[in-house]
Amino acid sequence: MRNHVPTTLPAPSPKRPLPGAFFPVAAVLLLIFMGILAGGAALRESITFDETAHIGAGVSYLQKLDLRLNEEHPPLAKVLAAMPLVMRGTRADYSDVSWSVSRGFFASYMGEWAFGDRLLTRWNDPASTLAWARLSMLLLTLALGWVVFACARRLGGDWAGLLCLCVYVASPVFLAFGPLVHTDLAVALFSLLALWTFADLRQDPSRKNVLLFALCLAGALLSKFTAGILLVAFPMVALSTRWRAVPGQPAAKPEARAWRKLRRRATLKGILWAALFVYVFYFILSWNQSTDALDRLGNGPAWDPLRRLLMPAWFYLRGLLVVLLTSVRPTFILGHSYSHGVWFYFPVLFFLKSPLGFLGMLALTLVFAFRRGSLPAVSEDVRGHWRVLWVSLVVFGAFCLASQMDISIRHFTFPMVLLMLLLAPLPRMLGRLRTSLPIAGRLAAALTVLLALSCLFTALRAYPYFFPYVNELSFGQPIYALANDSNVDWNAYLPEVKRFADQRGLRKLNLDAYGVNDATVVVPQAEFWDCQKPAAADAGQWAVISANMILDSHNCRWLMQYPHESLAGGSMYAIRLPAPIPAAGASGGPPLPSEFHNLFGMPSPVDPRLMFQELIRHPENIPQALAKMRAEYDRAQEAKKRASGGR
Repeated sequence: MRNHVPTTLPAPSPKRPLPGAFFPVAAVLLLIFMGILAGGAALRESITFDETAHIGAGVSYLQKLDLRLNEEHPPLAKVLAAMPLVMRGTRADYSDVSWSVSRGFFASYMGEWAFGDRLLTRWNDPASTLAWARLSMLLLTLALGWVVFACARRLGGDWAGLLCLCVYVASPVFLAFGPLVHTDLAVALFSLLALWTFADLRQDPSRKNVLLFALCLAGALLSKFTAGILLVAFPMVALSTRWRAVPGQPAAKPEARAWRKLRRRATLKGILWAALFVYVFYFILSWNQSTDALDRLGNGPAWDPLRRLLMPAWFYLRGLLVVLLTSVRPTFILGHSYSHGVWFYFPVLFFLKSPLGFLGMLALTLVFAFRRGSLPAVSEDVRGHWRVLWVSLVVFGAFCLASQMDISIRHFTFPMVLLMLLLAPLPRMLGRLRTSLPIAGRLAAALTVLLALSCLFTALRAYPYFFPYVNELSFGQPIYALANDSNVDWNAYLPEVKRFADQRGLRKLNLDAYGVNDATVVVPQAEFWDCQKPAAADAGQWAVISANMILDSHNCRWLMQYPHESLAGGSMYAIRLPAPIPAAGASGGPPLPSEFHNLFGMPSPVDPRLMFQELIRHPENIPQALAKMRAEYDRAQEAKKRASGGR
């Protein structure tokens, strides 16, 4: 009997789907990976530039309900960092002159550094206090990662969530700044939540969505003043619906008008509720603070309640005003100094400090997005959210390009998060390509996997020195020749300096650091030094300088022709000074005074670090220092008036 031979082949069995728990578990593993790298690096680092003021201020907010310190930043991030410190009994001496002298805006700006320095280095153990403060910020950074995963998963599916999270956890920018006590990661988290809940509100303007939107917006406004840009993004999203409708938007004009009106009212309610939450937060934390700032309204018991009620609004608006008045700063990028911000600052830093794998995936996404005839890769139920995100990216990007305060990539972290979410449609685009062009689809998918894995490899290779990271687009140039400020060094690597000094048995080490703190707390051998003004006695000695001092904050390229060692991934350099040291202006010697650069671009011949260190040691001199600065300002204004002929 002949065997029956089928004329058609059986259909291949469908691929077994991955278990539902696979993707959340994989996301948790990626976040653990980030926690180990970011947390491990942070434990090796000394206190960075702004953390002195932020940590001390946060503790005082909770312990004294007084907002006098660090008024130039909203309080939420500092409060979150201070919570574990207060719960474990961190000590602050409020009878100390550093607290009592900090009355009035300018006095408190000076006093916050002295108070924070004493809280961290005198009244408590520096290492454990710093570690506990950073723990809250590390958890907040991981929370932002989970939100990125959740949003990307909604936009593009499970693999989109993992892809975007992979880029986030491997980004040296977030690994460097995530655990630090500052405002940029907090505002990125709450701004993303505010945008997502805003999209929910536009989809369903219910009371629940209005309340969630208000809470998230309040969190953003309480994190950083730049969150006010959201109030520009919201109407821009609304305007975009007139140009191109979103799913669920009526086509007929009367219905469309009613549809917009309902959402406009819901948005306004959310903003008003957010303003109320911000007011209450400021009101509680300023309960014990003097209302002297509003004395002009009137004095006496009858006026006290009114002044108390107006203080929260006054604090917030005054802090915002200070940010606006100080928003023009000198900057340095690609080897050139500028007296103000430049439009290409953040684009250049983004391309230099992002892993090449991330840039490659962005390029792939753009290529597929512009393919003719391609179907939308974002499902209909979240196209409103997609609209909110990319319109907001345009708005925030425009503000960054126009910014006159270009000092750090950390100010670009929220646009970076939005750029990462642009990768969410990529997995579905690859799936459709595999259907239409199987070979090309497989190659593109394999390339995407390799690019994602390369991001993780970049993070491992950069560990633990994430601050000075630049990718291969630097073409081998040192970071100090490309960027400035915390893009290079933020005073985090003093332990590396101590290790260098201990290994060589140095009893004295000249140190030109990028910070206002007393470096001897970490490096006992350190002596304050200005690389532009070496003394004859320094000949033949070792000196360590921050890479920021080579071209930007100081003018010390002359040192790099002598034997030197890179420390902390190029964030700092150890140099063996020549013997003898050539004269100023001579070949191989330091610069002439006319060629000096000063920290923060300050024109004064006095190093601002010396001024701050002196006031940290002797805060009782703050009133005299302020009077002196005011007198110098008045003289400068008078001289300017005379030069202009009295006009």
